[in-house]
Amino acid sequence: MKINLVVLMLASPAALSAQSKSKQQPPNILFLVSDDHSAPYLGCYGYPDVKTPNIDRLAAEGIRFSRAFTTAPQCVLSRAAIMSGRSTLDVRMTRFSAPLPADVVAYPEVLRKSGYYTGICGRNFHLNGNRAVKESADVYDAYHLETFKDRVDYLKVSQVMDSIFAQYNQFLDRVPKGKPFFLQLGYSDSHRVFDAKEFEPDPSTLTLPSLWPDTKLVRQDFAAYLGEIQRLDREVGRVLDDLKRRGLDRNTLVVFMGDNGGALLRGKGTLYNTGLHVPLIFRHPGLIKPGQVTEALVSGEDIAPTFLSVAGAPVPKEVTGVSLKSVFQNSSAEPREYVYAVRGAHGSGLPTNTANFDLGRTVFNKKYKLIYNALWQLPYYPVDFAAQPFWLELSQLHAEGKLDKKFDGILFSERRDIFELFDEENDPNEEVNLAGDPRYKETEDTLKANLQKWMILNEDYLPLPLPPPTATAPPTSAK
Repeated sequence: MKINLVVLMLASPAALSAQSKSKQQPPNILFLVSDDHSAPYLGCYGYPDVKTPNIDRLAAEGIRFSRAFTTAPQCVLSRAAIMSGRSTLDVRMTRFSAPLPADVVAYPEVLRKSGYYTGICGRNFHLNGNRAVKESADVYDAYHLETFKDRVDYLKVSQVMDSIFAQYNQFLDRVPKGKPFFLQLGYSDSHRVFDAKEFEPDPSTLTLPSLWPDTKLVRQDFAAYLGEIQRLDREVGRVLDDLKRRGLDRNTLVVFMGDNGGALLRGKGTLYNTGLHVPLIFRHPGLIKPGQVTEALVSGEDIAPTFLSVAGAPVPKEVTGVSLKSVFQNSSAEPREYVYAVRGAHGSGLPTNTANFDLGRTVFNKKYKLIYNALWQLPYYPVDFAAQPFWLELSQLHAEGKLDKKFDGILFSERRDIFELFDEENDPNEEVNLAGDPRYKETEDTLKANLQKWMILNEDYLPLPLPPPTATAPPTSAK
């Protein structure tokens, strides 16, 4: 009788229902996205002059990726790869302000089909095109190219910080009972225009990157950038506190990431580290051992398959990213060896300089990085800050021959090298171009061969980096 009683208890509908619910309840996913945010500009990444206690706490409770890179140094191109789990080239999104093609599956669609209530809100997510030009908007309307209203359950856009928090609350209040949720919550910080005056640190105390001229105006602009990040931290703290208040923190995967590098010197719009290297943090008490830091290489393509694998949802066969789930409990895991990135058109302006239009590709591993500047004849032109006082002053100093030669060569060279090769271990600031140096020929050839393969497989429209032996090559160095 005792055996029968035990069997009956185990088989009771209430027990089975609770057991089934426990097995079937996947984690919620909250994806916090900052705008134009380079690593290492957070406290937890070791930068001493920015105070980000809320994001630092998130990192302490989860895992911090120290080598996360986006697939492009621009919002639209980068976000297309994050959203699809595929390379920017593969999803045909190398032109800024283009809508994501309808035939490209976005991971929230897969989550939705797997039972999630899904949403995108806050800062413009950049994948529905740009309606500023009437002729473009007419095309979007005529051919139904703005598709995201059909891809998620909840879609709103706002640049106002308080409105972003209100949208977050409205979304959570609408999640059907018993359903897991996914929400991408985007912030405008730290995108220019910088207006977080009350959050700015003292410019005179800052530690400037070694490749930046140390002028009063450069310091003031950098302080304004860090002020944006410190204001962002406050907003992230509001969300994390509310998540805990709702009792959702124990089964929510919280992810913080920058969409691409900051609009800083040698940053946004370039294939250097400041343009591609971003913060990335994951936290979930049940899935991720806290307090970890990993050196695993990450591409923006890897976010989508990670979310899908955590949710137990199918990963579309077209996805080229790799899941980072293996790193959650083993920080020494190495899901990938190489990262690839592209530079394409930026903004909606005509190609009057390399801020509006530039073409480049890069491939790198932990040791070496190769950059292919297809428009090598054209000089560097800054993205989003050409009219700022600090840049105008630097330009004037350059014109008058008063700028240190080191900065002249980096910022104001009349033309660039077609290939740049950097030793990322010994030259993390990417100052010394090793391309063409016979001592590094094998490394350069290997990286070019990998880039050649990737460009062919992704049907790239640029000339390949390894031409036939009879082709005439340009100078290996513009110096």
